[in-house]
Order: sequence, then C-alpha cells, then structure tokens
Amino acid sequence: MDIFDKMENMGPLGKHADNAEGYYVYPNLEGPIGNRMMFRGKEVIMWSVNDYLGLANHPEIRKIDGEAAKDWGMAYPMGSRLMSGNTVQHEKLEQDLADFVEKESGFLVNFGYQGMVSAIDTLAGRDDVIVYDSESHACILDGMRLHPGQRYVFRHNDMESLEKNLVRAQNFLTNKKKTGGILVISEGVFGMRGDQGLLKEIVALKKDYPFRLLVDDAHGFGTLGEGGRGAGIEQGVQDGIDVYFATFAKSMAGIGAFFAADKRTIKYLKYNMRSQIYAKSLPMPMVVGAQKRLDLLKSMPELKDNLWRNVNNLQSGLKARGFDIGNTNTCVTPVYMQGSVGEATQLVYDLRENHSVFCSVVVYPVVPKGMMILRMIPTANHTQEDIDLTLTAFEDVKAKLEAGVYKSEGIIKVV
Repeated sequence: MDIFDKMENMGPLGKHADNAEGYYVYPNLEGPIGNRMMFRGKEVIMWSVNDYLGLANHPEIRKIDGEAAKDWGMAYPMGSRLMSGNTVQHEKLEQDLADFVEKESGFLVNFGYQGMVSAIDTLAGRDDVIVYDSESHACILDGMRLHPGQRYVFRHNDMESLEKNLVRAQNFLTNKKKTGGILVISEGVFGMRGDQGLLKEIVALKKDYPFRLLVDDAHGFGTLGEGGRGAGIEQGVQDGIDVYFATFAKSMAGIGAFFAADKRTIKYLKYNMRSQIYAKSLPMPMVVGAQKRLDLLKSMPELKDNLWRNVNNLQSGLKARGFDIGNTNTCVTPVYMQGSVGEATQLVYDLRENHSVFCSVVVYPVVPKGMMILRMIPTANHTQEDIDLTLTAFEDVKAKLEAGVYKSEGIIKVV
C-alpha cells in the first residue's frame, strides 16, 4: 500500500472541499480588520475575527507595527533564544505580562497552539497522569497525543466527574507504583461554548487531592477580570492556577503567546520546552508590537468596556428573540440551531449574500449530526447598527430554516 493512498479519503471536512472551499471554508476576507470587511466584492458585518478589543487596526498599533518592522526587520533576532535569539525586549515583555496576570515569572512562546502542545509534553512525563476537560481545545488534545503516560478525561465542567477521575489518577499512581504526579488541565473560556471553566471549583479540590493546574485562557485574557487580567482574576483564584497560559491571537491581535507561573516552573519550561529550544526566537516586531498592545490594555479600560457593551447588547437581543445561546458567560456567542450540514450552509449563504452578515458556522463532526452553531465574536469596534441589522437577519433566517426553505441534500457549490 502506498502511504498516500489514504488521501482518497479526505476526512469528514475535506470531503466537502470541492464545494465548500473558498466560501464556507478558507474564505478570502479583504480590507482592514474591523467590524465591517470585504467578502467577494461587498461589505459585510464581520463576526468571525477574534479581535476582541479592536486593536488590530488601532492607529497606535498600526504605527508601532510599521515602525518596528522598519527598525528591526522580520529576521532579528536570529536563532533560538537559548543560543542567540534572546533580547532585553523579550525579557521585559515576559516580566510585564507575568506582573499583569499576577504571577512571578513569564515565558514567551512563538504560537499559542504550538506552545500548549509543547508545554503539556514538557510538564507531564511517562509516570505522570493528566486529567483534562472533555471540551478542551484541539491544542490540548494534540498535547495529549505526545503524552506517554496515563490520561483521564472528565465531563465538561462536571466537578463530580473530575473528582472521580482524580481518584482514578491517584489509584493508578499507587497501584502501578509510579513516582509521578497529577496535572489537571482546563480552560479559562471554552472557545466554542463560551462558558468559563469552573476554575474556582477546581482549585477548591486541591485541599483534598494533590494536583497541579494548567489553564489555557486564550479567550479570557484581555476580556475577563479586572483590567482584562483573565478568568483566574475574574473568579478570584489566580493564586490557585499553577501555570497560566494566554495567546496574543485574540485580545492582543498579534502573534505569540506566554506562560506565567512561579520562577521555578518558568525556568523548567525555558530549559526543557523543545518547541522553543529548537525554534527561532519570536521576531522583534512581534515583541515590540505585543508590548504596545499590553500597554494599551493597561491604559485604555474603555476598550474592554466597549467590548462588553456590545456583548451584552448582542446576547440580550438574541435571547429576547428566542435564540438559544447556551450557557455562555463570556464574549464568545454561540447560536444553536437544528439542521443538516446542507441546511447550515444554505442558511449561512443567505446571511452573507442577502443580509451582508458574516459569521462562522460549525457543523458535524465538530458538533453532533443535526446541529449547527453560528459562532459570533463581538468586538469593541462593533456598533449598535451592526447588532440591530444582525438580529434582524437572524430572525429572518431562523424563520426560513423552520419553514424548510433551506432543505438541501448537501453543500451547493458557490461560484
């Protein structure tokens, strides 16, 4: 058998590529990032970019990004930080980020996804047990693939299930005479559902069970807690989070990520995290840009205030019109509807072409068959007009869906 023979089976998403690519997946969005962007030659209200605080096209950010690229270029510094790619700017940003999230020390990494995968591999060895939430992001699940030891999954935000699996983990370590420990992994905000991880309840279990806690707060950093300091601050348990992680790809509108913890833990990550030891250092324009973004996050609380005004207006408007947005208590706004993949794509087509509303649709295999999620990301830049037009559009497509207007055997190719 040729190893490439498997490519005849493109998988549950890839099988729709011929009809979906370029429109439903891999769409080409144009123009400055903002509440309105261009799609296929016309302006649409944009609900699918994670620019929570509206920093991507902020004039001060555009200025500093341009100046940093001109001053440093994209190559500097060359090499991994361990060998030749370290700078005082990298170190200052790390410490400023750590101070901001009330941790002792910080460590920059190049990408959020890569960083989490590699951190799990670094923190948990063959004799250790990982216990993680069933709704964990793909970066956490892929980190599990590298874990050579035992792992258990607990039902999403179910503390009874978590406790049972902590008992299983302890019994496994005892019965197998392992010398390792237990790492629990949750998220500050679950990016699909929009609900916060029950960090307060998880931390409370530490009094009865010996474990360390790693939290991925990609969607909470910048949006939750006093000053945008994250879900741990929001829930009053930042001290109970042993390793805090956040990415620049959401509120910071950039590239990169960071870990924050006590000095011993950060030192261990710095000297053992293979994805950083063997990778080029984060380019200087990204570092300088991230520093400016952090400074604006600290000095402009109105960004977070504007974001939450729009979040509350959008979510209350959806609920008032009978839409199911689940248990979200964050900015992530999922709208749950019933329908096939074909119906979901026809509904989205109607939204984009006839209402000029662009939002992402999530279908099987990400969610069960017969369900769709229209996933919306409000930002500080959205206007009340954007929200009102979107609510009207959603009412229209919901009525059509329930009337059977979108019945389809599959995805119709858009030309």
